[in-house]
Amino acid sequence: MASDLEKRAKEAFVDDNFDLAVDLYTQALDADPQNADLYADRAQANIKLGNFTEAVADANRAIELEPAMSKAYLRKGTACIKLEEYQTAKAALEAGSSLAPGDTRFTQLMKECEKRIAEEAGNVPDKLMEGPSETSSVVTTTDNVKASGPAIDSQYQPMVEAPSKPKYRYDYYNSATEVVVTIFAKGIPAEYVTVDFGEQILSVSIDIPGEEAYHFQPRLFGKIVPEKCKYQVLHTKIEIRLSKAEPVTWTSLEYSKTKSVPQRINASPAVKSQRPAYPSSKAKVDWDRLEAQVKKEEKEEKLDGDAALNKLFRDIYSDADEDMRRAMQKSFVESNGTVLSTNWKDVGSKKVEGSPPDGMEMKKWEY
Repeated sequence: MASDLEKRAKEAFVDDNFDLAVDLYTQALDADPQNADLYADRAQANIKLGNFTEAVADANRAIELEPAMSKAYLRKGTACIKLEEYQTAKAALEAGSSLAPGDTRFTQLMKECEKRIAEEAGNVPDKLMEGPSETSSVVTTTDNVKASGPAIDSQYQPMVEAPSKPKYRYDYYNSATEVVVTIFAKGIPAEYVTVDFGEQILSVSIDIPGEEAYHFQPRLFGKIVPEKCKYQVLHTKIEIRLSKAEPVTWTSLEYSKTKSVPQRINASPAVKSQRPAYPSSKAKVDWDRLEAQVKKEEKEEKLDGDAALNKLFRDIYSDADEDMRRAMQKSFVESNGTVLSTNWKDVGSKKVEGSPPDGMEMKKWEY
């Protein structure tokens, strides 16, 4: 049964009836779900239809079932190039080339990848820019198709988005370093779930025997790091963590040519906000400066009468040396405030007698 369906699918492919070919390959896989050749050939039919994400998923499944199948790597590389996943394509083509050293198709497509990668990096070698791409010279015949399955498409076709099947609802959210995708599929055994990661591709398949298979294969908004991505099948959902290649905000999960410019997320540690400053007794005060300012204001202050006299005495005292201060204190006290001398030698060895102003006399107070 499966072999007859496979034969009819190959004939449909040769007749350029790619829709029928995909349908027949799918029927054949229902009858023989472990046949890696069927997945690899359906991948090529999907490439012809522009279903590139489905082609990558089929190629990945073929590689999983038969890791040494070179044509599966070729199909994956071809589909990834058309999805502009050049790094992923190159890795697949290098792996396939090691399995089929004499196949020049791998060499030609790898050169195409290197050219595109150089263009993305803004460093295009001159000889890569000369003339048409070498992949345009690839010629396939129906003999090749009958001998080794469908041949690769040598001309790039515009991407056609495959309609998604809303069997399960999904949601996602951003963080600075990853995007978490949740598929709300309840009670799904982990062995029926397959998740693959590409440079900008997510491929999720839920294939439960006896039920229609679910495929979720979006081309992602931005690039990811496949080796850092992971997923977990839980009782109520499938949680997929996509590691971002760049810390930018994804405004949607799926790629769009009209997507808005991604905003870079500031992933650096948050700067601690400064506390507001309030007056405090603990604030540092420059006392020397404050004292100098006070003294300057006192010297410039204009006073009258006794206040002016007292200020004069304070200024003399503040500028005097130790002997002058002692003389001033002794003479002022002993004379009952009538004598003020700055000569310690004169007043230091004797008692200073009072000297009242003219017209006034000294009186002694009785206690």
